[in-house]
Amino acid sequence: MDSSQPTSPRVPLSAGLAVVAVVAIAINLRAAATSIGPLLEEITESAGFTPTGSGLLTALPGLCFAVMGLLAVRFAVRVGLSRGLAWAMTALVLGLAVRPWMPSPWLFVAVSGVALAGIAVGNVLVPAWIKRHGGLNTVRLMTIYSSLLVLGGSLGALVSAPLAVSVSQSFAASGWQSSLVFWALVAVVPLVIWWLVSARTGHDFPRGAVADAPTLPLYRSRTAWALTVLFGFQSMNAYVQFGWLPQVYRDAGIPAVQSGTLVAVLSGMGVIGGVVMPTVIARARGLWVWLVLFGVFTTVGYLGLLVAADTLPWLWAVVLGLGGFAFPTAIALIPARSRDPRVTARLSGFVQPIGYFVAAAGPFGVGLIHAATPDWTLVLVLLACSGVVMSVAGLLVARPRAVDDELSVS
Repeated sequence: MDSSQPTSPRVPLSAGLAVVAVVAIAINLRAAATSIGPLLEEITESAGFTPTGSGLLTALPGLCFAVMGLLAVRFAVRVGLSRGLAWAMTALVLGLAVRPWMPSPWLFVAVSGVALAGIAVGNVLVPAWIKRHGGLNTVRLMTIYSSLLVLGGSLGALVSAPLAVSVSQSFAASGWQSSLVFWALVAVVPLVIWWLVSARTGHDFPRGAVADAPTLPLYRSRTAWALTVLFGFQSMNAYVQFGWLPQVYRDAGIPAVQSGTLVAVLSGMGVIGGVVMPTVIARARGLWVWLVLFGVFTTVGYLGLLVAADTLPWLWAVVLGLGGFAFPTAIALIPARSRDPRVTARLSGFVQPIGYFVAAAGPFGVGLIHAATPDWTLVLVLLACSGVVMSVAGLLVARPRAVDDELSVS
């Protein structure tokens, strides 16, 4: 698109409205995925999922985020960043409200895909929206976004199992269905806010002459690829942990509610990372040390689960949570490694879809390997190796280089 195309009148957003909008959407971009893991056994038994179907269900978030993420930037070019996010929240609410009542596992998966498609669009567009509207508050908004993104995921894991138990005991109703539909009610809040925001901003996708923008494709950028690998392997670990770690703990003899709490602790550690890492990225000279340590923590956490899952469950949750700092770091690096908002949008639309293809393969592969082996040994060893890959990618992305410069033709 070029600067000659018409654009809707734009009303500058207040800093307060920008913060409220980011808070509302960030809380809702993970709970739809993390609420499944603690209830996986109940959902698969009630809905009639096979082991392969269970693997597909846990892989679905990453797969949807990958496929729809490829289309998110093109969608935003047509409707604008804010309106694209408003439509994303609409899809999220509709999908979450309907999916618990589907009469077959395949319909459950299909409707879940609608909700997850909304999340996928949000994943890609929010960093670009912050770059477009954040101004001097960009680092602050990225801190809020990355920390609350993780907090929302933690709440999904923490609340879902106790809520299901409470509904079952109090109302003799299907607890897991009521627990899942609860998140549709929560998502109504960002749905309303983002339609209000889009009414103020109009068409707010960054415009400019084509000649002003970097011209090389993203795959020519080494920094973009390093960030994609880091994001992909960390996301793979995150969705394996959301989908399968509760079952790892349950198979070690830990009750369902405690297993969900352990995953919530692991995920909640990322809130600290979300608060700390955007500022670290903006100021630190030795970022590589942090990124290498995230991979080391990931490896140690999985090996700890392998040898002592039932005796030190809280320790391994905390260690894996420290490794999970790589996720808010990767999210914050998308605007930090780009200058032009159009490059930020392109980078987000490159890193996240490819990364989520990697993420989708993880939970599905875990389901297949676990079904074919007698215990969790092979799964945990392979996951421990993923920490090494994260450390190597972290070393490369830690270099303070802008993707804009790597894409410019001299």
